[in-house]
Amino acid sequence: MRLNLAVLSLLLAAAALSQTPTTTAPQQQRGQRPAMAETPNTDLYYKLAADAAPQEGVPKGAIRGPFTLPSEAYPGTQHTYWIYVPAQYDPATSASLMIYNDGQAFMNPDGDVRAQLVMDNLIYRREIPVMIAVFINPGRRPDQPEPTLSNWGDRDTNRPTEYNTLDDKYARVIVDELLPKLYKDYNISKDPERHGIGGSSSGAIAAFTVAWERPNQFRKVLSNVGSFTNIRGGHAYPDIIRKNEKKPLRVFLVDGRNDNRALRADGTYDQTRDWFYQNVRMQQALTEKGYDVNYSWGIQRHGQKMLQTVFPEMLRWLWRDHGVSTDVHDIVERSFNGAKQ
Repeated sequence: MRLNLAVLSLLLAAAALSQTPTTTAPQQQRGQRPAMAETPNTDLYYKLAADAAPQEGVPKGAIRGPFTLPSEAYPGTQHTYWIYVPAQYDPATSASLMIYNDGQAFMNPDGDVRAQLVMDNLIYRREIPVMIAVFINPGRRPDQPEPTLSNWGDRDTNRPTEYNTLDDKYARVIVDELLPKLYKDYNISKDPERHGIGGSSSGAIAAFTVAWERPNQFRKVLSNVGSFTNIRGGHAYPDIIRKNEKKPLRVFLVDGRNDNRALRADGTYDQTRDWFYQNVRMQQALTEKGYDVNYSWGIQRHGQKMLQTVFPEMLRWLWRDHGVSTDVHDIVERSFNGAKQ
């Protein structure tokens, strides 16, 4: 019986395929990192929250400055800072306080956070209390450049020393040098429960250090991609937390699985320099010790892209216990928090 030409061709191809030797991947050498496809942009879908944009009818706070703060804790350096005064601020009523390290990045109107716009919106809806905010840059000598969005100052300011060192020097800058100037010009509550401090990367570990060293002054910490790594011993914090008495701190941690992971191309790995792993260790230590802690793990890289999305919720959570009236007849409390005349 004659075979159909198409069927014959199919049989011959199958026979040839059955005789083709199987190709296997080269044997991975011990200690060698497996070949990986190019990492996609995992920051792609983090977008600015609605509360990071101006909203119609919402009064805008004022940004005052820049001001210069000479430093005694770090002789020869100075800190540039700006002050956010909400439209609702009333000198007759004490305001809360929030400090942002790497202030230029948190306040930049084209940056990832735009904290002053978020605060405008949340204060107006009474979701956070009326608060003064300070955006403070790392210290620098007068001849050194001011940090920018593209250069936060690690190579040409005092940022690495101030932010990553586990001592009380930077706490002295904030508590002993900055706060007296703020108290002089503004009616800010001296209640530590009404004081918060935050930052990203090295600015985040610096914020935690300030609260850790001075819990009698700061008790709320906002941390994004915190450098709790072995830059200057920051990976020791989880063990330090476990060994010390619990302090009255509230901490919100944010990081991504694609943060700096310390896995090198040659396959070597330094766990003490793994940002995401060390942030998880921080969360575990704080949780085990009974701290008031919240956290959000995403897939961001090292930066502030995820903070674009979650920053408003971080503020709401950190300040969730601010005063509120349940009086059904309190029409003022049920209305928008408008500007003071």
